[in-house]
Amino acid sequence: MHTYSRRELLKQASLAASAAVGTGLTRTPLLHAGRSARKKLGIAVIGCGGVGKRLPLFMARLQRLVAMVDIDDKAIAAAIENIKETNAKPKIYHDYRRMLDECHKDLNVALIAAPDHHHAPAAKRAMERGLHTFSQKPLAHNIRECRLLGEVAKKNKVFTAMGNQGHYGEGHHRLCEYIWAGAIGNVTEAHCIVDDSFGGYVGRPPSRPIPAHLHWNEWIGPAPYRDYHDDLHPAKWRKWRQFGTGGLGDMGCHNLDGAFDALRLGQANRYTVECLHLKGGSHEMYPLNIVLRWEFPARGDMPPVKVYAYEKADDIPESLRKLRRELQTPSRVGSIFIGDKGYMYSGSFCLDTRILPVKKHREYPPPLKTLPRTGGA
Repeated sequence: MHTYSRRELLKQASLAASAAVGTGLTRTPLLHAGRSARKKLGIAVIGCGGVGKRLPLFMARLQRLVAMVDIDDKAIAAAIENIKETNAKPKIYHDYRRMLDECHKDLNVALIAAPDHHHAPAAKRAMERGLHTFSQKPLAHNIRECRLLGEVAKKNKVFTAMGNQGHYGEGHHRLCEYIWAGAIGNVTEAHCIVDDSFGGYVGRPPSRPIPAHLHWNEWIGPAPYRDYHDDLHPAKWRKWRQFGTGGLGDMGCHNLDGAFDALRLGQANRYTVECLHLKGGSHEMYPLNIVLRWEFPARGDMPPVKVYAYEKADDIPESLRKLRRELQTPSRVGSIFIGDKGYMYSGSFCLDTRILPVKKHREYPPPLKTLPRTGGA
């Protein structure tokens, strides 16, 4: 089997991220990476519905699509129809455990686009069989699982990555470089609007017969068993604690990522967090419209900072609404960084990064590009 460097694997994995969200794939040189003289990657796609719909076709065109896994026969049928033009003949499975046991010797990478509660079990099983993994966000269902995946990757000398496209983009890099250069002075507050909320007020709907096209035991997987009911499949599972991670788990990796890196929050060895607002919720279902505030101590030469996360833009305080109007922020979604010398804005996925107002951005000498560029999404 061909041995790939970390850079090669991450480049190839970024194809999957781009395919899943439709981010200008045809304009990137990565489009042609799989057509080079190098041996193509053996790919398994775990989850062919939802965000995973585009993965089989792109992987069949650019790499070597070995296997597809989904619990929904309709999703499998659609994926088979989509890849007809490529003449790919992947093996079809409803259970990724069986697929990995039978196909791992013919694979390099497993792309995981199943519901959140499957991310870590699928990635762990794949890495234990020597495969690199690329998961759609979130990497896992909880922090314990994230740490476990890091340990498994290290033990098996493989890589695991998550589809966090904005992290590799120019906007993310420039946000860090401007703030680190002191463009707005010492940052003491960051307000991040995630604009994604999954949860509810009501209890579990009544049980229903399992539709003939669903393999329900495989969908439940590692979670405690429950009968099939409405509001789960497809795409409704994010609100349920057993299966999803709510709005913050879904989009926080995109719209809190800039604050985490630019403010070097990972350097803090302790912090406090407080929930300021929420609606509904239960022992089974996440609440809606969550507002959180983290307080971090000084990190190196950076002062203490308060970081706010709002699941919905409707819940920001009036003082922040007024500031956004005054600064003419490009979008209702994104982050505002408040420093003692000014303000910075970064949109969803760290797009449209700039000092505000725009006049000050034009006047500020662009800082040196100190972060490496990957050429990814």
